[in-house]
Amino acid sequence: MHLTIDAKKEMTYDAIVIGSGVSGGWAAKELTEKGLRVLMLERGRPLEHVTGYEDALKGPWQMPETSRLGDLAPRYPQAPQDSTLAKSAQSYWMPGADTSYRQDKPFRWLRPGIVGGKSIMWGRQSYRFSDIDFDANAREGVGVDWPIRYKDIAPWYSYVEKIAGISGEKLGLPQLPDSEFLPPMDMFLVEKEVRKRIEKNFPGRIMTIGRTANLSEARKIQMDSGRASCQYRNQCIRGCPYGGYFSTQSCTLPPAVKTGRLTLRPHSVVTEIMHDAQKQRATGVRVVDSETLEHREYFAKVIFVCASAMASTALLMNSVSDRYPNGMGNDSGQLGHNLMDHHFRIGASGVWEGGEDRYFYGRRANGIYIPRYRNIGTDKRDYLRGFGYQGGGGRQGWQRSVAELSFGASLKEELTHPGLWTMGLIGFGEQLPEYRNRMYLDKTQLDKWGMPTVAFDAEIGENERKMRIDMLNDAQEMLQSAGISNVKGYDQGSVVGGAVHEMGTARMGRDPKTSVLNAHNQIHTVKNVFVPDGACMTSSGCVNPSLTYMALSARAADFAVRELKARRL
Repeated sequence: MHLTIDAKKEMTYDAIVIGSGVSGGWAAKELTEKGLRVLMLERGRPLEHVTGYEDALKGPWQMPETSRLGDLAPRYPQAPQDSTLAKSAQSYWMPGADTSYRQDKPFRWLRPGIVGGKSIMWGRQSYRFSDIDFDANAREGVGVDWPIRYKDIAPWYSYVEKIAGISGEKLGLPQLPDSEFLPPMDMFLVEKEVRKRIEKNFPGRIMTIGRTANLSEARKIQMDSGRASCQYRNQCIRGCPYGGYFSTQSCTLPPAVKTGRLTLRPHSVVTEIMHDAQKQRATGVRVVDSETLEHREYFAKVIFVCASAMASTALLMNSVSDRYPNGMGNDSGQLGHNLMDHHFRIGASGVWEGGEDRYFYGRRANGIYIPRYRNIGTDKRDYLRGFGYQGGGGRQGWQRSVAELSFGASLKEELTHPGLWTMGLIGFGEQLPEYRNRMYLDKTQLDKWGMPTVAFDAEIGENERKMRIDMLNDAQEMLQSAGISNVKGYDQGSVVGGAVHEMGTARMGRDPKTSVLNAHNQIHTVKNVFVPDGACMTSSGCVNPSLTYMALSARAADFAVRELKARRL
């Protein structure tokens, strides 16, 4: 009897954090720094900061011949050919054999297989949601109302930004609140010219440098964690040994480890959250070791589910009991529904003839951004919400003549000089939350760890299709008005999941009858389980969502510790 009690004691922590990506890293940092003993469970393999980024400092001649998926397709059957799954980062992603899922409609689900998750490979674009985003559902009668407003999360945006380090330019726009900025990165010549002309020709449309979690300069709070300024190498997807951009390994794990209160366990597939119906609380988790297939149980007072939107919801759906036959916290029937992503792969590009005597410095790991201007103020369209543009300019390199049937000394000489300046815009649009867009579990098909297959039934709707007309036309019109020649528009279609901004499926809300989580990211009826990652999103906005996950995670951790101290958890 005593052996059983002692064994359970060894497996018991104050808090369990499931997942080590953007949200999980922040949860672990905040909980440990506030005095809790934390167990972080990650299904992927270890990845050591600095030494683990094996390709980070390799030259082009040492790398595979292409950055596209190419001959890796058989290993990653679910990934699109133009995916961010680059050869230079192939070992960071889970192979298709371990990430199989079903698509009732075309869907893309890319999953990392490392400690740090997608915080290693993310695009680093970091933007705040505004009250225009937080009150849109209530104002327009879409979905359910967010249970928070901008004022509730603004202090937490500021908190995480000062630590993560966000470079950018203050604009004072209501639809895109300013952050706690490091100095903005410089725009290229063509971008500065296009900016002036767009803002002159289209009042209310602004072009700015991207707001990115790359350190344009490292300040004391970053240097104390061993981070240095961005080196302008533009090899971020390989992992940064300098800590020049935000990642779990460079930013949130070091202070958590420093407390001495963090236990990190990789190769741990969490299959179920255990529930005590009498206490109305979660008691712990069941785990399968991904290498040995050994089963274990861990216990805690508080559980943070930060496995990423789809994986977090799949875990809740698989956590069934007499009290929750359809998944933990699913009294509302909303678990798995209201799946969202951003729709993109649409825009325009062209050539700027001028500035041949000018070039740019380094390889800037950033582009430009045009904030949303549709359905703002007096602008009214035949669709709801809006979109922004990412993109950028540059000068053509030697690759411009790869397809030319030419050779000889004159060709070599020409390719020693840069080509023309180019400029492109790529639209990212908001997808509305709709009940019909969903994920669910196919329990007839189990993976090697005993988990059901995740199935997706989601697509963009009529509202998004109407928006895409403006996304295409506006991009062409702005470039043409800015003096860009040979402008070509494109619409390559957009599959849900393709932007890797999966959101929703365990949404926040005010009413337990219509939502899964409350204003503090708690499950309404299981108060010691928190879900602050992408699953919690009530609407998607049109900006990259990772900064919001950071702020929500830090905010939820602070609330959880206060509730523990007050003995309410």
